[in-house]
Amino acid sequence: MDLLDLYRGRLSWRRLRVIIRHLPADSALARELHGESADWSRTDRLLADLVDIGRLHMHTTVAVNLGKDQRHPWPAPQPVPRPWMAEPAPPPAARRASPAEIADTVAQAMDRPPRPYQPGG
Repeated sequence: MDLLDLYRGRLSWRRLRVIIRHLPADSALARELHGESADWSRTDRLLADLVDIGRLHMHTTVAVNLGKDQRHPWPAPQPVPRPWMAEPAPPPAARRASPAEIADTVAQAMDRPPRPYQPGG
């Protein structure tokens, strides 16, 4: 097909629209318009969803069967990366609380005024 046929009268605007609307999902036009997400077929999307559901199910099953005093042995599962999803934000850097901050937090929890922190005593 030659796009010049549109101006020569051999191709109508309606026919061009029908051709474009029925292009395959992995066509060059779809890749240009939708980026990497055009490479994912419906099957790929469903498989990624199934993997996410399976991981979450396993995590939830372990969490439900843990004792009250036990902590989950691994963090919650991350979803399979998809091109159209934003990258997950990295977890905040761990920071150790100072002894004064700990004393303030405990005092607030106990509704008492905080005592000044004195090292070694």
